[in-house]
Amino acid sequence: MALQRAKQIGGEVCQIFVKNNMQWFGKQPDEASLALYRTGLAESKIKYVFGHAGYLINLAAPESENRRISIRSLIQEIEFATLLEVPFLVLHPGAHLGGGEEAGLTQVVSGLDEVLAATKKSPVRIALENTAGQGSCLGHRIAHLAAIFDHVDQPNRLGICLDTAHFFAAGYDIRTPEGWEAALAEVARLIGLRQILAFHLNDSKAKLGSRVDRHEHIGKGLIGKKAFGHIVNDRRFKRTPGCIETPKSKDLHEDVLNLKTLRSLVDSAVPVKRSHPARRTDTQDSGLNRADFLTGG
Repeated sequence: MALQRAKQIGGEVCQIFVKNNMQWFGKQPDEASLALYRTGLAESKIKYVFGHAGYLINLAAPESENRRISIRSLIQEIEFATLLEVPFLVLHPGAHLGGGEEAGLTQVVSGLDEVLAATKKSPVRIALENTAGQGSCLGHRIAHLAAIFDHVDQPNRLGICLDTAHFFAAGYDIRTPEGWEAALAEVARLIGLRQILAFHLNDSKAKLGSRVDRHEHIGKGLIGKKAFGHIVNDRRFKRTPGCIETPKSKDLHEDVLNLKTLRSLVDSAVPVKRSHPARRTDTQDSGLNRADFLTGG
């Protein structure tokens, strides 16, 4: 149904859950299900599909049964993503639940090391998502994501997914080209732009720096329509997929309107010029365009 819904709204990229996102474990897809999925993908003409890990998974938690189950759950999701030939799963770094940022990041690294070692034959990567920083959630600072990259045993299996609403709520003022460039400069310096595997394009109901995660329709929130002009015209991310995670009703008419708004902004703003140093072989030649970035999910 995810592929059918993406096609229904005119999307070209689709983000999926590889199992029920609010359950720890799911049933492995059989050959008939895989064949149905592949047929649906071919018929939908969706250009790019990537996954999002389940919301229960929390690798940053202190040692507990839930954390141990989180590790097993993520291992299973990678196995399912491998069968579905999904290139990566977006993952929230997790919440330290009072243990503190340093301890939480140590737990994330340890958990990812265990997960990636258990799935060493899989090509599926984990795209760490920046967060709004609500509660004790890690990831609202790019430095959090960089610390994970710097300490995992297999950084080549990682990437990042940048969410515009989370950026804004975390305190990165991306409403101006200069603000967007400053945020990306931090990513480039600490991680590298080549590690950006996807974007979540969402406006924000929450104020700048509020650390509250509330998505809004494009142009209806506090980031504003104008800001998405310089975002969707950033040529560095021409081949980088993205999706909208905005509120929706059953007929998905809001998704149609959000995509229409984003498409109307393509080439309407001056492309952001790169002016920052690179960290990790950061010479990606990309930028957003109508064919590669405007999505449904």
